[in-house]
Amino acid sequence: MGMMTVYHGGYKPVKKPEIRVGRNTKDFGNGFYCTVIKEQAQRWANRYNTKIVSIYNVRVDNTLDIKEFKEMSDEWLDFIIDCRSGKSHKYDIVIGAMANDQIYNFVSDYIDGVITREQFWTLAKFKYPTHQINFCTENALKCLEYRGYEVVK
Repeated sequence: MGMMTVYHGGYKPVKKPEIRVGRNTKDFGNGFYCTVIKEQAQRWANRYNTKIVSIYNVRVDNTLDIKEFKEMSDEWLDFIIDCRSGKSHKYDIVIGAMANDQIYNFVSDYIDGVITREQFWTLAKFKYPTHQINFCTENALKCLEYRGYEVVK
């Protein structure tokens, strides 16, 4: 994995990213979430009155333990269910599709037994592509180089 640009949507510039441990569980656990899709980071920023997208160069350290989901799969779904249930994992960085609010509603329905796994995949496959990269450890954060920020209009 070479150099890439990632974006983080929020309400202020984040020059020094840090691991966020929240009371709300996230798709890939605690960490600092970014995306390679600028428009997606802008959507994240739109949740706030002040809309900021921080921009970073990333040079991934190949000694880190990285889990990448190339596509939404049963393994991806099970990983998200575990993380959203509060289970931890061993990875420094996790990369893959995002279970946005609508997809997560389908995940919840699957967990609750309202729909089958097959029904989940039928519903989920029609959603627009998403991407997230979670920097889960302090060593992973060292891969980020802050480039600046943009205000979302």
